[in-house]
Parts: sequence; C-alpha cells; structure tokens
Amino acid sequence: MSAPRRLGEIGLNNFPPYLMNRIMGRYNASLREDMAHQGMSTPKMRSLAVLSVIDGILIRELAVYAVVEQSTLSRALDGLAADGLIRREQDKDDSRATRIFITEQGRAAFERHWPAMARVYEQMFQGIPQAEQQAFLAVLHKILRNVRKNEF
Repeated sequence: MSAPRRLGEIGLNNFPPYLMNRIMGRYNASLREDMAHQGMSTPKMRSLAVLSVIDGILIRELAVYAVVEQSTLSRALDGLAADGLIRREQDKDDSRATRIFITEQGRAAFERHWPAMARVYEQMFQGIPQAEQQAFLAVLHKILRNVRKNEF
C-alpha cells in the first residue's frame, strides 16, 4: 500500500474538508450579525433551527443535529430555557433522559431569524442549476453516511 498523497500535492482547493470548512465558516459569519441582533449565539440558533423541524428530541440527538458539543449545548439550552424559548421534559421511557421542546416564543424567535438563513442559503446556490444542487446533496448524504458515528 502506498503512502497517501500529502496535502501539498492535493492542494487546499482540491481538499473537500478544507472547502467545506471555508463554506460553513462564511455561512456562519454571514448569520452572526442577525443572531447578535436577536441576542442569540450560534449554538442557541442551531438548537432552535433543529427543534423547529424535529421537536421533542433527546439532548444527545440535538447535540448531533445541531453540531454542538454536549457541554456547549447544555449552556445554550440553559439560556434558551431561561428566555422561555425551550422547555425540558423527562423522557417517558427513560427517566435519565431529557427531551427538548421548542415553545411558541422559541418558534417565533427562530422565524425572525429564518429570512437571514434563507437569504444566505439562496446566495450559496446562486447560479447553480437545480440538477447540480440535487447531485451535490446526494453526494453530501453519501459522505455523511461514510463518516457518521450514530444512526441519525
């Protein structure tokens, strides 16, 4: 088996993890001002975004979907709960587990942020035909299956 190519041989512009990090860095930076205006952090807004689609999930699942370390997520959830944007409930099947639910106030906070997210999303795909967008999503799903460590 031969040694893998070195990053210098591949080049940064041909190394997908580098490009994905740049894209997500730019995406997050584009949304920071809107989040700050609402008194939100990235972990808080990611949590609300996930909960707006998958309400009542376990904290460990929310950490995966929101791409936030569980300790950081815990602090974010404390803040969201204090602001009345989420509520915690003990899981009916496992008393050690906690489920997180978005409140109407939390849904309204997310809906105020959604136009900024949609605008940045549209900008990302400007000039890219629908067929290419669908192909890109299909590849991303395959990559996620290759790297994920859980069932979701």
